[in-house]
Amino acid sequence: MINTFRARWNTLTRNQQLIIAALAALVVLGLFFSGTFTPARLLAVAAIVLVALPVHEFAHAAMAVRLGDNTPKWQGRYTLNPLAHLDPVGALLILFTGFGWARPVQWNPRNVDTDARTASILVSLAGPVSNLLLAILALLLIRLGLLPGSFLTSFALFFAQINIALFVFNLIPVPPLDGSHVLFALWPNINFQVRGILNQYGFLILFGIIFFAGWLIRVPVELVWRTLNFII
Repeated sequence: MINTFRARWNTLTRNQQLIIAALAALVVLGLFFSGTFTPARLLAVAAIVLVALPVHEFAHAAMAVRLGDNTPKWQGRYTLNPLAHLDPVGALLILFTGFGWARPVQWNPRNVDTDARTASILVSLAGPVSNLLLAILALLLIRLGLLPGSFLTSFALFFAQINIALFVFNLIPVPPLDGSHVLFALWPNINFQVRGILNQYGFLILFGIIFFAGWLIRVPVELVWRTLNFII
């Protein structure tokens, strides 16, 4: 895991590393002083990394396989094993910010049995939808009174909240997130220059959104949260 983290970290420029390190330090200090690192939240983060993220990536893989492409099987990604999907940087962001990512599943649209654009949308949406379903499951367990004690209830609430954040976060139409694949499939004639900028600077755009425009995520997250609590 450490070697993987170093490899990913070394792909960044020196300025990117300094910016991320400084922002992460500020976030960590804020979380400690606000008391966010509670045992229930830490357990929820562990469940996200070991359960929700693998389910997310497996959903991508399962949809691709269902559509006729066995590439995820050949690459060992057609599994719920967390080690097959773990991305250390994305896992750390889950802890610090409430949203992050795992290693993306690769698939080949030329192998599918349906229209490639439709397949891209279905495969891309499978992951975020799995997070939404996990959030619904956690809220149902709470609503049905199947989680005795305040600790398990708090854990389930954190688990649901983070899954909703992952659902919204992954739908952002910025590479490499799932929303970008949906955008490019729905808008195949998007300006080549715009697409190039998104692909080249997507990583920095995402960090900019996370640390400087968090409301772009918080507002839809709260909307989904209120909707689910109203329905369930």
